[in-house]
Amino acid sequence: MNKIFPQGDGNGNGNAAAGSKALPGGEGAQACVTQMNRTGFLCDDRSSCIPASRVCDGVRTCAHGEDEGEALCRAVPQSLPGFLVAYCGNPASWIYSDQMCDGINNCGDCSDELNPVTICPPCGPGWWRCPSTVFKYCSCIPRSLCRDHVQHCSDWSDEYSCPGP
Repeated sequence: MNKIFPQGDGNGNGNAAAGSKALPGGEGAQACVTQMNRTGFLCDDRSSCIPASRVCDGVRTCAHGEDEGEALCRAVPQSLPGFLVAYCGNPASWIYSDQMCDGINNCGDCSDELNPVTICPPCGPGWWRCPSTVFKYCSCIPRSLCRDHVQHCSDWSDEYSCPGP
């Protein structure tokens, strides 16, 4: 079940499900929460919630293609509603908001995963915390990478301390 967060005048006359809350956003664009508990874009059918990163990706994901509309995609990221965009430590760099705190170094400098730019929850149960990581990850790696004979943590704790999946 997707949670819908309508934009509007705040008077409660929207078409959203009862109990939903408004999130900041752009003109006419609707924010929602995907089934993976990530920021999403509400399609015009008012029931399909697609991940933020599926907007303006060249593929019509919404039934009527509104996720690839000219007005929305003409000057990305400036033309996108604010709820779809997250800026990296270098303000000239940006990612889609659903890529924040996903465990992957999307910004290239880990600012989407680490303080002071981002406040992400600690590593989840399927992750191993490293003092620092090598390459793709920032402070946690998937436990499936533990004891795989490849260094992912700078201190090698993924190979010698991590109990594995």
